[in-house]
Parts: sequence; C-alpha cells; structure tokens
Amino acid sequence: MSKRKPTRAPATDDPPHLQPGSQIEISSNDPGFRGSWYTGVVIKRTPSKKPNNKFVVEYTHLFEDEAGTKPLRETADAVDLRPPAPREKVRKFKFSEEVDAFHNDGWWEGVITKELENGRFHVYFKRSKEQLEFGEDHLRLHREWIEGTWTPPLQEDKQVKESNEAVTEGKMEYDKVVARGKLESDNTGSKKKDDNSASKKKLKPDLAELECDNTASKKKGDNTTSKKKLKSDLAELQCDNTASKKKGDNTKSKKKLKSDLAANGRKFESNKITKYREGECVEVTSDEDGFEGAWFTGTIVKAVGKHRYLVQYDCLRTDDDTDFLKEEFDALHIRPCPPEIFMADAFQKLDEVDAFYLDGWWVGVISKVINSVSETKYEVYFKATQEEMKFKHAELRMHQDWINEKWVTASKALKS
Repeated sequence: MSKRKPTRAPATDDPPHLQPGSQIEISSNDPGFRGSWYTGVVIKRTPSKKPNNKFVVEYTHLFEDEAGTKPLRETADAVDLRPPAPREKVRKFKFSEEVDAFHNDGWWEGVITKELENGRFHVYFKRSKEQLEFGEDHLRLHREWIEGTWTPPLQEDKQVKESNEAVTEGKMEYDKVVARGKLESDNTGSKKKDDNSASKKKLKPDLAELECDNTASKKKGDNTTSKKKLKSDLAELQCDNTASKKKGDNTKSKKKLKSDLAANGRKFESNKITKYREGECVEVTSDEDGFEGAWFTGTIVKAVGKHRYLVQYDCLRTDDDTDFLKEEFDALHIRPCPPEIFMADAFQKLDEVDAFYLDGWWVGVISKVINSVSETKYEVYFKATQEEMKFKHAELRMHQDWINEKWVTASKALKS
C-alpha cells in the first residue's frame, strides 16, 4: 500500500492573500502589540456553521514555546490580515514621514522625528510614546491596505513582483509544514488550539453604521456625553469576538515582547515631559479599548503627583450628569490644544486628519474627496477600526503630533 501524501487545505473563494498557504501580515489589538504587523501564513478558514470571516494563521517569528520550536497559531479576523506590504529597494526617508520600523521581528508604525548621519533616523512611536534610532535598512514607508490596494501606491513595479514572490514563498513554506506532518489533512486536530486563540479581545466599533452627520443630528443643548454612555455606544458595535482571551502557553513568547520597544533598538533620550499649569486648556487621550487615537478637550484642575494631573473634560459628564467628568492622567497622555491650521483650500486625498466625532477628535486618513455644488465632503479611513465615515470640511482638522514640546505635522511625501 502506498503511503498517503499530505495535502493542504483546498482553495477557497477568498481573495488571493487569504488562500491557504498565502504569506500575510497580521495585526493585533492585544495590549503592547497595537500598531504592529507580524508575518505569518494562512492555514485555513475557521470552520463554523454560521458565516464568518475568520482564519487560522501561523506566525513566522512568534512561538507557543519559549524555545521557539512551535510556531504560534491564532484565529484572526480578515480585517486584521493583509498581503506583505511592498517596499522600495532604495528610498531616501525624510523628517515627519510616517514609516514602519522593523523591531522585535515585526513592523511597528511610527514617524521620523529627526534625520541623523549615515542613513540613520529617530523614529517616534505614538502608542508607546517612545523614540528609537533605526537605520534606513530597517524602515519602510507606511502604507495602508484599503479595498484591495496599497495606499499610497508603490512607485516601483519591481517591488510589486517581489511582493507576489513573497506570497509564493509563503506557500512553499506552508507546503513544508504540511510535509512535516504539522497540519492534519482532515482539519480536525486543531479545534482545541482554535478555541484557545479565537477569543482575542477586540473593540472595533463599526463606525460606518453610525450617523456620519453627527453634528447636524444633535439636538440643541445636547452637546455633552457621559464617558460611560460613550463607551456603551462604542461597545454596542464591537465585533463578536470580545470574550476575554484565555491565559495559556499560546501567549508566553508574545508577552516577552511587550516589556519595552527599546529591547533591541537603541533608545537615545527620554522625551521632554511638558509641565502644565492649573486652568490650562489641554487635550487628553486614553489607552482604553475603543478610545485609541482619540483626543478629548479638558482643563487642568491641579497636579496630583510627579507628572500626573487631574483633568476635567469639557464635554464628557459624570454618569449621573451632575458635573463634568474628572480623571487623572500622566503627562504622556496630555498635550496642549493644537494650534489651528487655516485651510484655504480643501483637504486632499491621503491627508492625515482629526475628525470630530462623539465629542472627541479621532485620527484618520482622507480616503476620498467628494465634490458637490453645495459643499465638499470627505470619506475618512480610521486605521484602528478599518472603517470609513463621511465628514464635512468643518468637522476636520489637520492632524498634528506633540513631540518633544513641538508640533509635528504629517509629511506630504505620502502623496508622491
């Protein structure tokens, strides 16, 4: 009797990058991993009686065991998967450009804050509020995968070919895994692993289902919201997979990477910490799920410790609606109110903007300009939720970052 050859999962009707064996990049909403992309391979679509858009994936550089012998597998939503991002062979990076920096075996979103000598740069990571030094060989221009295309597009056609070759290489690696017997041909042996990883905690409010003209629909005088109600509004639209992720061996090696972005890079100097005065108008941000990338206006009430302040919101109210909400923040989550940038002309496609929504400013990118006789509107793409919404010109402002006590505006080089 001839020995049965292992087979891989059959092709599906999914896009090419979601076919079994395709090499991909995987995004995660786990604390400490937001804003990063790790390479991996699609194993299969998750079996389910109900329609779903989830896939079993295997990481290339993350492992279930600390010895690094067993690649980590998880269940991921299709919106968190994309083809390997293309990259120019040679590129001169510039100050304020948004880039991905290769660090701890993954690509992390950041912005160039200083050009050094010998092709080296300081890169600031918004989420961890740290700066590291990288060589140009560890950087690539930041791109978004939107509706099956890369934004901004790659200028070198050769790189597109290389990206396709990377997908083919991933499939070859997949075949090797199958040949080693690590995949069961009947796809039944991985059910327990799927259960352990299918409950990754996420909060992805479906912004597209909310009213886009939010300011026009508000009743007169109804211009404040309790934070509890705001969280409730966002939570009602979250994805089905909001159950807490079980603690287990699947996250051991992942947790080791969460300690500090500076583990392998060279951290050069601490960011300047701004000091604030009582009564000063500021904006504050939170690391809570569902609030990443949002800034809310408030006023400094008083200092409550070293680099910590009590802040009263301008629009968010207490649950009983008797007063404006007060919360404590460290200085890294506070910034002055950004200066107004007068826009004589309309915003342009790919402009990084803040959109005023639910009493806060949410960072996004203009994906489409809608011109009409009466007024110009814009479709804004939100990276955190991978959703789009329409906004009026008056509901947008140019995005700025407060870095080392200076305002930095996103580079226009993304349009080139």
